[in-house]
Amino acid sequence: MAHISKSEEVLFATEADMDNYNDLIPEIATEKYLIFSSDGLMYGIKAEQVKDIITGYAITYLPRVPNYVRGVINLRGQIVPMVDIRLRLGKPEKDNFCGVVVDVDGNMVGILVDMVEQMVDVPLDAILPVPTSSGQIMVSGMCTLPDGNTMLELDCELLLHD
Repeated sequence: MAHISKSEEVLFATEADMDNYNDLIPEIATEKYLIFSSDGLMYGIKAEQVKDIITGYAITYLPRVPNYVRGVINLRGQIVPMVDIRLRLGKPEKDNFCGVVVDVDGNMVGILVDMVEQMVDVPLDAILPVPTSSGQIMVSGMCTLPDGNTMLELDCELLLHD
């Protein structure tokens, strides 16, 4: 009588057997993140915070605000401040950008980014703390994405604080 390995058992399993087999595999807790790029880095924001992705809105300049606040837009009757993440991180501004509107503690804030990349499921246990506690980087965690890139988890609350 030939010996059948575990992998061969799966090959010859019925659909009912596979349901039982899948029940034995622990489910990995994940959370959806919107991935965007800015100045060659990949950032992620929890999808639940993202309210809109916009392009082509006229930004109205505001005097006497920090230089990284490019102004405000009127988004369907709501005034939304627009923060340029490049300027916020001390990098040069870029003319071509798109906006990601996020909810930060009940307030709508637009973030100007180079490009929105994709939406991905990130395993919660894959997000590691950043090696520094400096608020200057505005990142609360980091992880490796399935494509091999490193995602920096953007802490949106820190965008608005000096």
